[in-house]
Amino acid sequence: MLLLEVISGERLPKPERGKMRVHKINNVNKALDFIASKGVKLVSIGAEEIVDGNAKMTLGMIWTIILRFAIQDISVEETSAKEGLLLWCQRKTAPYKNVNVQNFHISWKDGLAFNALIHRHRPELIEYDKLRKDDPVTNLNNAFEVAEKYLDIPKMLDAEDIVGTLRPDEKAIMTYVSCFYHAFSGAQKVSLAWGGGCGGVNQPPREAEGLGKGQPLLEWIRRTIPWLEDRSPQKTIQEMQQKLEDFRDYRRVHKPPKVQEKCQLEINFNTLQTKLRLSNRPAFMPSEGRMVSDINNGWQHLEQAEKGYEEWLLNEIRRLERLDHLAEKFRQKASIHEAWTEGKEAMLKQKDYESATLSDIKALIRKHEAFESDLAAHQDRVEQIAAIAQELNELDYYDSPSVNARCQKICDQWDVLGSLTHSRREALEKTEKQLETIDELHLEYAKRAAPFNNWMESAMEDLQDMFIVHTIEEIEGLIAAHDQFKSTLPDADKEREAILGIQREAQRIADFNSIKLGGNNPYTSVTPQIINSKWERVQQLVPKRDHALLDEQSKQQSNEHLRRQFASQANIVGPWIQTKMEEIGRISIEMNGTLEDQLNHLKQYEQSIVDYKPNIDLLEQQHQLIQEALIFDNKHTNYTMEHIRVGWEQLLTTIARTINEVENQILTRDAKGISQEQMQEFRASFNHFDKKRTGSMDTDDFRALLSSTGCSLGDAEFNRIMSLVDPNGSGIVTFQAFIDFMSRETTDTDTADQVIASFKVLAGDKNYITAEELRRELPPEQAEYCIARMAPYRGPDAAPGALDYKSFSTALYGESDL
Repeated sequence: MLLLEVISGERLPKPERGKMRVHKINNVNKALDFIASKGVKLVSIGAEEIVDGNAKMTLGMIWTIILRFAIQDISVEETSAKEGLLLWCQRKTAPYKNVNVQNFHISWKDGLAFNALIHRHRPELIEYDKLRKDDPVTNLNNAFEVAEKYLDIPKMLDAEDIVGTLRPDEKAIMTYVSCFYHAFSGAQKVSLAWGGGCGGVNQPPREAEGLGKGQPLLEWIRRTIPWLEDRSPQKTIQEMQQKLEDFRDYRRVHKPPKVQEKCQLEINFNTLQTKLRLSNRPAFMPSEGRMVSDINNGWQHLEQAEKGYEEWLLNEIRRLERLDHLAEKFRQKASIHEAWTEGKEAMLKQKDYESATLSDIKALIRKHEAFESDLAAHQDRVEQIAAIAQELNELDYYDSPSVNARCQKICDQWDVLGSLTHSRREALEKTEKQLETIDELHLEYAKRAAPFNNWMESAMEDLQDMFIVHTIEEIEGLIAAHDQFKSTLPDADKEREAILGIQREAQRIADFNSIKLGGNNPYTSVTPQIINSKWERVQQLVPKRDHALLDEQSKQQSNEHLRRQFASQANIVGPWIQTKMEEIGRISIEMNGTLEDQLNHLKQYEQSIVDYKPNIDLLEQQHQLIQEALIFDNKHTNYTMEHIRVGWEQLLTTIARTINEVENQILTRDAKGISQEQMQEFRASFNHFDKKRTGSMDTDDFRALLSSTGCSLGDAEFNRIMSLVDPNGSGIVTFQAFIDFMSRETTDTDTADQVIASFKVLAGDKNYITAEELRRELPPEQAEYCIARMAPYRGPDAAPGALDYKSFSTALYGESDL
C-alpha cells in the first residue's frame, strides 16, 4: 500500500489481485526519520526494539505510532478511537446518495465516501453530482488528488489496489481517513505526528504574531455557544430545516477556518515554547483568559454544544415530520369523515316513513340497519381522529387549537348522529309495528271484501239476468229463489258494515299516528266506495226484479191456460186418429164379404174421416195461439201439432191407399179370372205369414209361404221370383204383388199373349211402347220396373225411345230370357 511507500520513500511493486502487498522495508531509519521529522520522539514508543530488516515488527511499530497519535485521541459523542472515527464518517456522509459507511474496508471501495467527506467540508472542491458509482477508480483518484492538492493530505492509498482487492486493508483506510478528521476537526496533536494533518504547517511559523489571534477566536466561541445551546423549537419543518441548513453552513463554512485558526495558534504556541526552552528562556505565559487552556476549554464547550445541537435539530425535524405526518393524517381522516357525514343528519331527520307502505318501511329498516353497520365501522375512524388529535397535543403541535376545534366538532357531530340514528330506529320500528297492524286489517278487509264483492257482482248479474222460462213452475221457482235472496239482504248489510268498519279502524290508527297511507289497500282493489256503490246498485235492482218476475208469472199463467186448452183437444184427436189407423189396418187384412163390400165399407170410413176435419181445424187454431205465445213444450200432452198433422195425413193416405188396393184387387181378379174363394184363400195365406201384421212380408216370410205350398226352391229360383214380386229390391212383398204372382202361377199358358195384347192397347196398337206411355198408364213402381227391363225396339217403324213390350212379355212368363 502507498502508506508504506510514503513511510519508506520508495514505490513498491503491485501485488496480485486479491492479495495484500507486504514487502520488506529496506531503510527503516528513513521511515523513522520521516516520523521524527513530525515532532515525535521515537524513544517514547520503544523504537530501540526495531530490528532492521524485520518487516512484521516494522509494520507493527508503525501501526502503533499511527494508532497512538492519529486515531486513539479521536472522540465523537462519547465514542473514541475507531468507533468515534466511524461515527464521525457516518454523520458527515449521511446526506449523500449511494454512500453508506458501515466499516473501514468495502464501504470505501467505490470512492464515493472519500469524495463525500471532502464535499461536505469543501463543496467547491468536488462536483459530487457528476460522480458515478460504477466508476470507482475515477472516484478514488479524484478524492486522493484533491486531498493532496488542496488539503495537504499525502496520497497514501492506490485506487487500483483498492478496487482490485476483495476486502481493502482496514488499517490503511482508517489511517488515511483519520487525516481527513484532523484536517477538518482540528485535532492538532495527531496532525503534528503526521506532519501536515492541519495543512500549512510545513511553513516556518510566525509564533509571536500568530498568538495575537486567540482573543477573537475566544469571542467567536463565546458568541457561537449560546446559538448552539438555543433549543427553541420552531413551528414548521421548513423553519427547522433552515436551522439545520444554518448549522451545516456553520460546519462547512464558519467552523473550518476557526479550526485552522485554533490549530495554528496551538502550533505557534508549542513552537514558541520549544524555541524558548531550547534557548533556555522562560516559558511564555499568556494573560488570564487568553491561555491555550482557555481556548481549549471554550472549544470543548463549543464541541459539546455542537454535539447536542445537531442531534436536537435532527430530533426536532423528525418530530416536526411526525407532526406534519400526523396533521396531514388528521386532515385526511377528518375530511373523509366529514365527507361521509355530509347529508347524514338530514337523512336521519327525514320522516319518509310517515308516508311509506309496509314493504317500504321494511326496506327503510334494512337500509337503516346497513347504515348502522356503516356507522359502527366509522367508529374506528372517529377514535383514530381523536387519538391523532391527542397525540398532536402531546407533541405540542403549533396548530393544536384548530385541530382540537375540528376534532371536537367531529365528536359532537358523531354524538348527534348516534342520537339521531337511535331515534330513527325507534321511529321506524314503531311505524313498522303500526303498519303491520294496519296491514293485518287490510288483509282481513281484503279477505272479506273480495267474497262480498263477488257476491254483489253475482247478485247484480242474477238480478239483471234476462231469464227465459216456459212453464209456470219455472217462474214460480225463480220467484221463490228471489224471495230467498231478499231474505239474505239484512245479513249481507251487516257484513258490509263489518267490512267497512275494518277499513275505518285502519284509517283511525293511521290518523292517530300521523301515518299517511299511500294508495289503496295493497291486497285488493275493492275500495269502500266500490262496495257502497255496488250495494246501492243491488238495492235498486231488487224491486226491478220483483216487477219483472211478477210480469213473467202473469204471462206464464196465460200460457198454461193455452197449454191445457190445446192438450185437452189434442188428447182427443190423437187417440182418434190412432184408432182409425188401426181399424183401417184390420179392414185391409180381414176378408169380410166380397171385395166390393170391402170397397164400400172403406169409402164409408173415408167419409167419416173427412167429416172429422173441423176438429183438426180447431186444434190448428189453438196451436196458432201457442206459437204466438212462444210456447215450445206442453207437459199436459204427448201430442204436438206436427204429430197430429202427420197422423192426419197418414190416415188420409192410408184410407186412400187401402181403397186403391181393393180396387186393384178387383181389377186383378177380373183380369185373371180369380174367384172370390181364391182371393180369400190368397188373403188368408198372406195374413198367416204376415207375422208383424204390417200388411206386407219380408223375404223370410215370403220364402216360408212358398215352402208351405209344397214348392222346393233353390236360391236362384227364389231370387227370380223375388225380382218379380219385389222389382225395386226393397225386401218387402205386398199383398198386391203376392196376388199378381199367384195369379200368374194359376193362369193358362196363353197368359203372355194376353199381356202383349194389354201392352198393345196401352201403346195405341203400335208394335212398341214409350216410357212416357208406361208412366202415364201404370202405377209408378210397375212403370219403372217395365222401363228398366224392356229392351229397345229395333223394328223399321221404331221411334226414338221405343221399347219392345213383346220380348218383355214372353220373357216375363218364361218363354224367353228377360
